[in-house]
Amino acid sequence: MRRVVRQSKFRHVFGQAVKNDQCYDDIRVSRVTWDSSFCAVNPRFVAIIIEASGGGAFLVLPLHKTGRIDKSYPTVCGHTGPVLDIDWCPHNDQVIASGSEDCTVMVWQIPENGLTLSLTEPVVILEGHSKRVGIVAWHPTARNVLLSAGCDNTIIIWNVGTGEALLNLGDIHSDMIYNVSWNRNGSLICTASKDKKVRVIDPRKQEIVAEKEKAHEGARPMRAIFLADGNVFTTGFSRMSERQLALWNPKNMEEPIALHEMDTSNGVLLPFYDPDTSIIYLCGKGDSSIRYFEITDESPYVHYLNTFSSKEPQRGMGYMPKRGLDVNKCEIARFFKLHERKCEPIIMTVPRKSDLFQDDLYPDTAGPEAALEAEEWFEGRNADPLLISLKHGYIPGKNRDLKVVKKNILDSKPTTNKKCDLISVPKKTADTASVQNEAKLDEILKEIKSIKDTICNQDERISKLEQQMAKIAA
Repeated sequence: MRRVVRQSKFRHVFGQAVKNDQCYDDIRVSRVTWDSSFCAVNPRFVAIIIEASGGGAFLVLPLHKTGRIDKSYPTVCGHTGPVLDIDWCPHNDQVIASGSEDCTVMVWQIPENGLTLSLTEPVVILEGHSKRVGIVAWHPTARNVLLSAGCDNTIIIWNVGTGEALLNLGDIHSDMIYNVSWNRNGSLICTASKDKKVRVIDPRKQEIVAEKEKAHEGARPMRAIFLADGNVFTTGFSRMSERQLALWNPKNMEEPIALHEMDTSNGVLLPFYDPDTSIIYLCGKGDSSIRYFEITDESPYVHYLNTFSSKEPQRGMGYMPKRGLDVNKCEIARFFKLHERKCEPIIMTVPRKSDLFQDDLYPDTAGPEAALEAEEWFEGRNADPLLISLKHGYIPGKNRDLKVVKKNILDSKPTTNKKCDLISVPKKTADTASVQNEAKLDEILKEIKSIKDTICNQDERISKLEQQMAKIAA
């Protein structure tokens, strides 16, 4: 019997590295032994963690600044220890967060046209971890909500707009957290940990919704990410040190929906997921290839598509959001591959003959507008990302500056229960805001009343004067 090949519009996706003059050269990429991607990209900038003496630093380059990067090029260098992770804010292309070995998280505002001087002053410093901070991840739909996870096995969720911790999930993990991923609307997070457990957590209730022990039997680091349909995708190692990928349903984590073994390489697989096309790209640290798979509802659920191979191994990888791609060239993904001394963009394309906009490749995608404010999310509201069409390409709008309004600590009375205090914070702000609003409303109503009274008096006066005029005229 002839085997029927599965139909898929992504079967012929191919990767292509750009020409040398479009790479970013002469960059000393960080040598820190930490399994993060070391690179973060958005439609304006590429940020790369670099080697720095006397502290931690990362480069922020405008996308068009290709070629050789001068050694004296300004950096973002406020941390006192090496930077371990960076993440661009999805709602403001000029705001980036960084986590470091110095136990702090810093949030930076990058000037519109890039750096002209080194940046040492962050917009806000978030202090709360007792050990190095290896993970930072912005909330996908709520403005100014940032998650950080450290080697103190604690996850803290911050309101960057006020510079304070909203939630402290310190009792959930007993061992080091390898990665954290938000779901599509930011109501849940999933984590992979050194104790070989994958957990699905409701951060606002501070409880575990689902958990799987020994999701992968091997001792090497795992990764877990949420897919658009709510399932969880994991990468890890078998007991025989073979690399595995698996798909789980959080409602029943007894058995995986799918489990595939790949090879015996020892590099940790970093998954990058595109919710619009349901494609997962796996980039192994130290590999020289990117494998990609399509996730569907039919068995075997995770379908291997192809592999992009190159000669050089990758130190890290940046992944461009959908709105930063060239829709006229049928580009469905763009990676920024870190070598030892350079960053090389790799473009993934679906071959099509037509020059017209391909609706099937570009469904509406998450735009840069936040669907919720931090306080709304914290009070229990959820919202899906606000979608935009890429039909005429994405034109970046003007970003508003990130302003941090710190509350007066002296106003709030100390309470004995720290958890209660953390949870009641947004309520207080909401109460004070409503009191202020009521006072303003009263003022306005009083003013309107006095204006009305004045008008009535003037009317009476005018009518009297008119009567007098009439008498004189008679």
